[in-house]
Amino acid sequence: MKKLFTTLVAVLLLVTACKKEAEIKDYVTLSGKITNPAGKELKIIDNTNSVIKTITLHDDGTFKDTLKVSKGVYRLFDGNEYATLFLENNYDINLTLDTDKFDETITFTGNGSEGSTYMAKKVLLQQDIFENLNDLYALEEEDFLKAVGDKKLGFTQLKEQYKDLDSTLVALDAKDTKGMFDFIVKRYDAASKIAKLKGTPSPKFVKYENYKGGTTSLDDLKGKYVYIDVWATWCAPCKREIPFLKEVEKEFHGKNIAFVSISIDKKEAHDTWKQMIKEKELGGIQLFADNNWNSQFIRDYNIEGIPRFILIDDKGNIFNADAPRPSNPKLKEVLNSLDI
Repeated sequence: MKKLFTTLVAVLLLVTACKKEAEIKDYVTLSGKITNPAGKELKIIDNTNSVIKTITLHDDGTFKDTLKVSKGVYRLFDGNEYATLFLENNYDINLTLDTDKFDETITFTGNGSEGSTYMAKKVLLQQDIFENLNDLYALEEEDFLKAVGDKKLGFTQLKEQYKDLDSTLVALDAKDTKGMFDFIVKRYDAASKIAKLKGTPSPKFVKYENYKGGTTSLDDLKGKYVYIDVWATWCAPCKREIPFLKEVEKEFHGKNIAFVSISIDKKEAHDTWKQMIKEKELGGIQLFADNNWNSQFIRDYNIEGIPRFILIDDKGNIFNADAPRPSNPKLKEVLNSLDI
């Protein structure tokens, strides 16, 4: 009898183990709702910038789909912006957000959602740093390094709130955070010099090709404030600024300010540049730099990353060599403070 009982227990344990194994799915389930979506589709992008899944939104902004992944970090694009996801097969994640306040409203729930939630919180810290980077670089070196240390502490404290992050994400995250702060500190010498250039004559671009025909030089815009967007057609962060730039251009239309976009695409992307201007109905003055990253104007401003925004005053002097982005509310505050 005892032997029979032991055998039955063994069988039950085996059945239970098989059932649990069967419940482990070899795919990710993604569902949720997007308020004010940019379009009818969401795209999941891997770390090679390849689209691995396109998800169709229902009319009410809801969606649900599945995909197979290798464990790692992915991005979910709604057309204008993206959310960072940490995915592994068997995760079942629900996402909600309002694209009018994308990063501030995004939430993740469900099995495996902790990693994505952590990264959403981290993005807000990163945004705060980069939106106020000019203020950091304006500090003397000792104060700058102390402020960077305080910012690092904020990242450490956030991470301590998420004790059960996957080890793969922990490793990737540590590398990403270190790289970001190394970049910020490395740029200090050059950026601090730029931050102190306010009021000095701006470097000039000369005879850059104008999309509408002919060429344009900075001297052609004398007497106007000039807000310059340095970008490229391949640059995703640059393209995310386009709707915001259009909004700023519209609000300040007719004022004494010129909005100039300078593409640093390579010559072989010249047709792509023209096509994108046409398709996205880009406004302002659209120019093509004479030698991409190596253009003298780009080098004079020590531009190592894009998008980069520059504000020049009506006398041709530098007002801000690293001006707020169009998506940053501070830009409108600055422009409204000017006599334009």
